[in-house]
Order: sequence, then C-alpha cells, then structure tokens
Amino acid sequence: MRAVLYTEFRQPPAVENVSPPATPSDGAVIRVKASGVCLSDWHGWMGHDPLITLPHVPGHELAGVIEEVGPDVANFRRGDRITIPFVAGCGTCPQCLSGNQQICDNQYQPGFSGWGSFAELVAVRYADQNLVRLPADMNYVTAASLGCRFATAFRGVVVQGGVTTEQWVAVHGCGGVGLSAIMIASALGARVAGIDIDDRKLELAKQVGAIATVNACKVTDIVAAICDVTDGGAHLSLDALGDPETCFNSVACLRKRGRHVQIGLLTGAHTSIPLPMDQVIGRELELVGSHGMQAHRYNEMLGMVSDGLLEPSKLVGDKISLEEAARILPRMNQFKLVGVTVIDRF
Repeated sequence: MRAVLYTEFRQPPAVENVSPPATPSDGAVIRVKASGVCLSDWHGWMGHDPLITLPHVPGHELAGVIEEVGPDVANFRRGDRITIPFVAGCGTCPQCLSGNQQICDNQYQPGFSGWGSFAELVAVRYADQNLVRLPADMNYVTAASLGCRFATAFRGVVVQGGVTTEQWVAVHGCGGVGLSAIMIASALGARVAGIDIDDRKLELAKQVGAIATVNACKVTDIVAAICDVTDGGAHLSLDALGDPETCFNSVACLRKRGRHVQIGLLTGAHTSIPLPMDQVIGRELELVGSHGMQAHRYNEMLGMVSDGLLEPSKLVGDKISLEEAARILPRMNQFKLVGVTVIDRF
C-alpha cells in the first residue's frame, strides 16, 4: 500500500510502498477515505512524542470503511463507514471504567502508538470500544475533521469549559481546533472572541461565529485588548495553539472565577512555563486540560451536526493528496494553512 513514511525525525517524509497492516485480534483494518493533517502530526515528526518508533507513518484524524475486523470484534463488520477518536481506550482500565477513555491507561493512538492514516490502510485496536459509525449523510472529508481537532474542541468547550449562554469565550489561535471551538461555543449561545496573528484566519473566525477578534500583532497589550472586547475579561478562555505566550494570555485575560482550558500541546522546552499564579489565586481561576473526547460522547456532537447547529464542513480548507501531505508536514509549524487540511487522494 501507499503511505507517507519517515525514517528519521525532522527529515523529509516521502510516499512509499509499504506492507499493509495486520489485523489486530481486538481491532480493525480501515480503508482510509480521508485523513486530516494536524499540528500534532508535526509534533510527532519532530520527535516530541515518546510513543513513536521509527520508521513511522503519521496520521490520526481519519474516516473510512472497515476492510477487516479481528476475531474478537463483535459490534462492527466489513463495509461499515466509521471514524475513531485519536485516543482509543482499552475499555478495562480504571479510567475507561469511569467513562474517561480519553485518558486510558493503555490507550492506543493511531499515528503515534502505531502507524497512522497517511496511508491507504490503517490498523486500529480496541474496535468495539472506540469505532464510531458515521451518519449516512456525512461525507468522509467532514468526518475526518472530527477525529482530533473538532472532537477535542467540543469536549474542551462543553465538558471541561462548561460553557453557558451569554458567557464570553476567548479562543487563542484560530487554526483547526480554535475555529472548531469558536463554532461550538457560538452554537451554544456564547459570545466568542478569536485571537490570532493572521487576518485570514480571523476573517474565517468571524464567519463561523466569532463576534469579536483581536490581531495579536496589531495591539501593544494583548490581554488588555481581550479584556476590552469581552467587557472585562473572558468567562472561559482556551489556548488552542500550545505556546507559552498564548497559554499565559489565556489565563491572564480571565475575569474573576474564570476557567482556562489548555488544548494546544506544550512540548519540548515548553512543557514547564511561567503562569500568572497570583491571578489564579486572587481571582479564584480554574486551569484544566482537555485531551480528546471519548467515543461514547460522539452522539451529542454528531446530533448537533445532523441538526445543523454545527457545520464542521465549513472549517475544511485544502483537500490534498498523499504527496502534498508529505511536503506540507514539515512546514505545519509555519501556520500558513487556513482551516482544516484533509487528505482525500491516496
């Protein structure tokens, strides 16, 4: 099969012919119809994720058709149209038994724990616990955009963020996950401000629900500008980028008893960063993380899509080939892409 492969971290990947994956006894092999290209894939290529062993095929935002299931799989069969969260929970550890498969002790992550979906075929484990059937009217490109960024944003806004109607929500970084958070928070009746350094992304943020925007390159005091447009500070603020500055600003722009949700990855030298802890104490702020979303929570999100309250297809930008994905992956940190880029040609 054809796949994007790299044999060394930080070295150019290439499309290669590789052996197709074996079918796990508890898993499935999926014929990939679409796969998102995510900044997390770039982090993997950089060597930031300890789960990856070389050589490696990236890709974790996928949608496709089941090609084969293992003998221990009871609930799915060949031909089912599916997607899967980027964290597949084992179903038996204490975290999974409490309903928190997104932090499973034995989690499997396609594109990290094993080879991913920048390929014609991908194998996944724990199929019965994690595969999600697609609505009949949802195309594969839209479905692929849900697996990491949109689902992570959904849980970050709804569960970890606890957003309510009329609250002010600040979203730092208007890439795929940030735009998803803006759309979701707006659909739930919140007032949303998008913050970025790219006017093209800020324009798209307005189109999907932001009622205010701040270009961080055009103001001298970013936190003051956010507090101004949010009438005194955000009730909920999300760092959707994963950078020391955006994380600090997200905490600092909160009003009293506000909540910060960290979605963007902070890796390498940025795993430990300064934060305004005096404000955390004095304003009684809450800081929480958000790591994907469980398969059993997808119905709520898919229901809002089916009802027309959420339109993730509006976030899809370029649709590309495997060859283009190999060229784009090393440049993801330049943030030149607008919206969610999806591979749809294999």
